[in-house]
Amino acid sequence: MAGIHITDIEAAINYWRDKSPSFDGITLARPLIALAEVYALMVFYHETEADENSFPDAAMQAWQRWYDSTADTPCIAICSTSQGDEVCKGCGRSFEEVQFWLEMTPAAKRQTWRRITLDASAWRFGRYSDRALEKR
Repeated sequence: MAGIHITDIEAAINYWRDKSPSFDGITLARPLIALAEVYALMVFYHETEADENSFPDAAMQAWQRWYDSTADTPCIAICSTSQGDEVCKGCGRSFEEVQFWLEMTPAAKRQTWRRITLDASAWRFGRYSDRALEKR
């Protein structure tokens, strides 16, 4: 199963901090408490990913609500896998990831997003003018 990266949990925590700020500066909203418990355990055990199947229900629901607020696909409608490339030049996903995107779990999609963002070589991460300069 796919793992949920600690940076996604941090993003979900920040989403909930904005959505449900503490009324007294101390008390946290339930979704924040659920995510903070997972985050604290990951930090304590020096883990960078948590298995999506091991998430407590409340934490998964809070994470899923954040996930639903993110972009669904990295596609920029320039798909080179349709031309035979193993990795799309437009979005950076593999042929299999493009083909099975709709069947992937949210955690698997986030793993893909993380990989292509760290790689940052796909056209979606640069400007068209940057690519024009590369051709010279």
